[in-house]
Amino acid sequence: MIFYIIKRLLLAGVTLFTILLASYVLLRCAPGDPARSNLFTDGSSGLNLDAEKSEQRGNRAVREKLGLDEPVLTGFFRWFRSAVCHGDLGTSVVVDPGCPVTSMIAERLPVTLKLNCWSVFFTYIFAILIGVYSAKHENSLLDRGGALVLFVLYSLPVMWVGLLLQACCCEGGLWPVFPLKGLSVPNADDLSSFRRVAAAARCYFLPVLCLSYAGLAGLSRYARSSMLEVIHADFIRTARAKGTDETTILWKHAFSNALITLITLFGGLLPGLVAGSVLVEYIFNIPGMGALSLVALSSRDYPLVMALFAFSGVLTLAGLLLSDLLYAAADPRISLTGRR
Repeated sequence: MIFYIIKRLLLAGVTLFTILLASYVLLRCAPGDPARSNLFTDGSSGLNLDAEKSEQRGNRAVREKLGLDEPVLTGFFRWFRSAVCHGDLGTSVVVDPGCPVTSMIAERLPVTLKLNCWSVFFTYIFAILIGVYSAKHENSLLDRGGALVLFVLYSLPVMWVGLLLQACCCEGGLWPVFPLKGLSVPNADDLSSFRRVAAAARCYFLPVLCLSYAGLAGLSRYARSSMLEVIHADFIRTARAKGTDETTILWKHAFSNALITLITLFGGLLPGLVAGSVLVEYIFNIPGMGALSLVALSSRDYPLVMALFAFSGVLTLAGLLLSDLLYAAADPRISLTGRR
């Protein structure tokens, strides 16, 4: 097991290096000059400065900071050496000039983690329940009706659903039950613990719903298919012949053998947990990782973009490794060493 983990970590290091190199090269080859970004604006008038004035206010310094005055490979290896040897991912030069990108990510990460962890939790809980029930009552009226509803949910665009929920259920809409934007509870210190939890639940409900409904539709169908493959297996018929009750057969024998598909899908969720959703965070004005990624890419803030790419790459590779380890834990027949 230890040898397998070490081997996977070495392969992950090579893969991550390749991802970062390709990302940096594509960023540098993209047309346009980030040093002449339209974010260099005159604060009093709000109008873009001309090229000459932008040059006077630090255009050359920005190019040196971004490494644009160096060859592509030289700039990449300088950034990579600083990140690996010193743990320095750089400082933002456009979004928040002079601020370390690690501080910017650390500030936005808890917001996105809370939002997406709740989304994944409810998605898996309801998807498993719906998938197991549909497999147990295959081709029943509820199974077919549920499949129709889930396929409709899967086809709905997030932007449309979010705006519709705001128009119907938020302050200023038809039924003003939920706040229009943000996740913070106003005057939280003046509220009791129960009311504070209730107010926080109201803030999280609509964003979590927008993040969950499409995943719920897809994951429940995967769970149903996996359960159907196991339910019709010989060992399930043998367990029924022995007189084992249906609940034990369903959850102990069938569901434990259908976990492989769900584990595979769970391994790819780690990047999404921290990447956030650009559309949902934009609609509900949530200052998370999705909004930060959008601003970083649109302004071409190289240090911030590379830090986000590195963060996402590490989490993607960690998710794949975690999936393999969970395979062996869920099914004793799977061996990671190849000796079993």
